[in-house]
Amino acid sequence: MRVKFVPDDVNIDWFRNARITFGASCVAVVLSVVVWLALGLNFGIDFQGGTTIRTESEQAVDTAAYRGALEPLGLGDITITEVFDPTFGPDQNVASVRVAAQSDEASASADTIAEVEAALKGVDPSVEFTSVESVGPKVSGELIRTAFLAVAASLGAILVYIWLRFEWQFAVGAVAALFHDVLLTIGIFSILRIQFDLASIAAILTIIGYSINDTVVIFDRLRENLIRYKSRALREVMNLSVNETLSRTVMTSGTTLIALIALLILGGDVIRGFVFAITWGVVVGTYSSVFVAKNIVLFLGVKRDWSKPDKTGGNQFASTDT
Repeated sequence: MRVKFVPDDVNIDWFRNARITFGASCVAVVLSVVVWLALGLNFGIDFQGGTTIRTESEQAVDTAAYRGALEPLGLGDITITEVFDPTFGPDQNVASVRVAAQSDEASASADTIAEVEAALKGVDPSVEFTSVESVGPKVSGELIRTAFLAVAASLGAILVYIWLRFEWQFAVGAVAALFHDVLLTIGIFSILRIQFDLASIAAILTIIGYSINDTVVIFDRLRENLIRYKSRALREVMNLSVNETLSRTVMTSGTTLIALIALLILGGDVIRGFVFAITWGVVVGTYSSVFVAKNIVLFLGVKRDWSKPDKTGGNQFASTDT
């Protein structure tokens, strides 16, 4: 017995509230940019530079006592946060101690780490260092530049690929949807103050790949239907294409979210930021494939027959039937 999440005869008008959905997406993108510029990102050790020490102790973490013990060392800006995770045991108290980069040093010296450890043991003798990560300020600056170049290069490559495979209107719609997904992801990172590091860049690149895959599936079916139904209005053909691929979209996104939610709850705090970014990206990526990319294609209009050249191809709007 086969379970059907979407009926075979589904007939949803995805353009019924197009002004509301597309307008909400535009507002969300603008707000994300404003929040990003106003609050900035909570850069991790990869981009900020410095040393991050992960501690574990039997006693409860007292961030005020930790900070008071480290201030006399004169290490500059120090950030101490307690790490919560449902998988931790009652005697497993974890904290993250971030020490700002010391001049141009690539990493904190062994003496500095020893001084920090001695100071924290004065507060809690059971404190142990489970990991120490250091990145110099020069390296962190290079990582920021290369990370954003990687995202820009991926968007540019996708633009060219969609343009060559379909039409320029499809390329504009697809890349606009990807910008929508990336900016909303950056915005949620800025609002929630989630640590933004190299794993976050990997998550954004994963989101781009997932979102464009979903968009291409809809576009491919749309191109087939435009050739098959030459007398139908473009809006009707677009609705038909989305409805025909809806079962695939629901199954793919649903099964992906099940795995991601399990990782989000049980995967531990080390990968939680990465998993959260992908989870958020799957949701907004699925949304943008349906409500952003196709709306832009509808507005720009597309050629209705790829079997022969059309000098007016790309200039026919949704209200024109061929």
